[in-house]
Amino acid sequence: MFDLVIKDAEIHDGSGAQPLKGDLGVKDGRIAAIGPKLGAARETVKADGLALAPGIIDGHTHYDAQITWDPFVDPSPALGVTTAILGNCGFTIAPCKPADRDLTMRHLTHVEGMSLDALRAGINWGFESFPQYLDMLEKNGVGPNVACFAGHSAIRTFVMGADATERTATTDEVARMADLVREAMAAGAVGFASSTSEAHNGEGGTPMPSRLADDHELRTLVKAMGERGTGVYMLTKGRTTTIPYLEGLAAEANRPVVIAALFHSNTNPEAAFTTLGQVNEARARGRTLVAQTSCCPLSMDFTFHSPYLFESMQAWKPAMAAHDPAELAKIYRDPAWRASVREELLAKRGRLLFNGEWDKLFVVETAKDENRAMEGATLAQLAKQAGKEPLDFILDFALSENLDTMFVAQLLHNDDKQVGRILADPNTHISLSDAGAHLTFFCDAGFGLHLMGHWSRDLGVLDLPNAVHRLTGQPARLFGIQDRGFLREGLAADLMLFDPKTVARGPKRRAHDLPAGAARLTAGAIGLHGVWINGARAADDKGFCADPASRPGKVLRSFAG
Repeated sequence: MFDLVIKDAEIHDGSGAQPLKGDLGVKDGRIAAIGPKLGAARETVKADGLALAPGIIDGHTHYDAQITWDPFVDPSPALGVTTAILGNCGFTIAPCKPADRDLTMRHLTHVEGMSLDALRAGINWGFESFPQYLDMLEKNGVGPNVACFAGHSAIRTFVMGADATERTATTDEVARMADLVREAMAAGAVGFASSTSEAHNGEGGTPMPSRLADDHELRTLVKAMGERGTGVYMLTKGRTTTIPYLEGLAAEANRPVVIAALFHSNTNPEAAFTTLGQVNEARARGRTLVAQTSCCPLSMDFTFHSPYLFESMQAWKPAMAAHDPAELAKIYRDPAWRASVREELLAKRGRLLFNGEWDKLFVVETAKDENRAMEGATLAQLAKQAGKEPLDFILDFALSENLDTMFVAQLLHNDDKQVGRILADPNTHISLSDAGAHLTFFCDAGFGLHLMGHWSRDLGVLDLPNAVHRLTGQPARLFGIQDRGFLREGLAADLMLFDPKTVARGPKRRAHDLPAGAARLTAGAIGLHGVWINGARAADDKGFCADPASRPGKVLRSFAG
């Protein structure tokens, strides 16, 4: 007697092989049999030819804080995700001393666009060390399966306190950090994550702690991670950490290096392909370098209270350091400051998050009724009509609405032909959902459904078996997850049932359901008929359906080398 049988499905096993038609039986949370006409079960689901695949493994989620108050990390399970990787970019909340908690939350508010009120109201600080964080998650239970990186910025802050964003570490401090990395790996970290990206700034525009690491620190910590013969080094790279440099790190540590974030830019169209070429040349020399990319256009909703897309600019630092709205408004009005922003936009065109493409920046929602006619218009159009330079127009308009105007910017990855070239490379890791971050800016938690719908069905860039493989079997092998990512007897029953003819991510919508009533963008699924985590159903064709008190997931703490 099976616990569950899914009958008459088109079974995609996660390997990229062509699907088979048949049944799949589950017992005690594991796949017990795959074949024709399986026997009786306590529950039978008639697939009637729908596709059955492993659940999606989301390799870049930033759910470290949210999972402490929302074990099901909404909305990911209802979008096909059965395993979430946390701790990306090194922006973890563990280890963390009680005295550093508020600093950590304030940094996250800036670097990952998280509501400070939500973090203060929501985070369960029932831990101090990284092993205690994993133990707490295990004790409280998790909805999907989770694996956690040891985070560089958290470790640096734990050792150096406020100095972590100010200076180079001493030899003794680096040694203490290395011990914390070893402790995390022994406790079950999936690897070590870091960032050198110029876009990653904390409170007041100060660099996130990992950006202050010198070569000695970075090499020491990556080698400490790899001493046990397991672990992945994940980095969001800046200009100082070139691909040849990262190839050297991979060689020294003898471990894979996952490199984010590979986006195509219309203003610097060859840069992504230059990076991808260097990564593949390193792979040909035997180094496991993996470029992490997205299958979604990078667009952001924002207001000028905190316009993340501008905050990687050096010229924007005074605005980020403003202590109150009045001071911020004064900076925004300053002609000299505006001139410095314009100069940097011109000088660094193609190397910034926003590169002056005013025709790809739209008004979403005005704060004043008399301005409603502007909604949907581009800033290029509006500035031309007003006879103003675009930067002057957008700042003047935002100031006239007390900075409450909602804009959206279509930033990167919006040329389907060029993005398709990146996705077609079989070694890129398709992820970058940022599902638990930038919640007021965008929602890409449904990236896997978008890959199978838009890129596979609609554009044919990947066939469906390969699209499934890139979401399941490939990341399972990359991260050393041994019993998931494939549909095979004996493996965990992480399952996704969907209609290939309709599968897609639904439209985004704004919700006010975070702690303290903070807002976020969320989205539902289209064409997804079921999600099971370790054999327990988490979603049906109407969306999330699990008992919120259930905790079917596992905290993954053992990985293949």
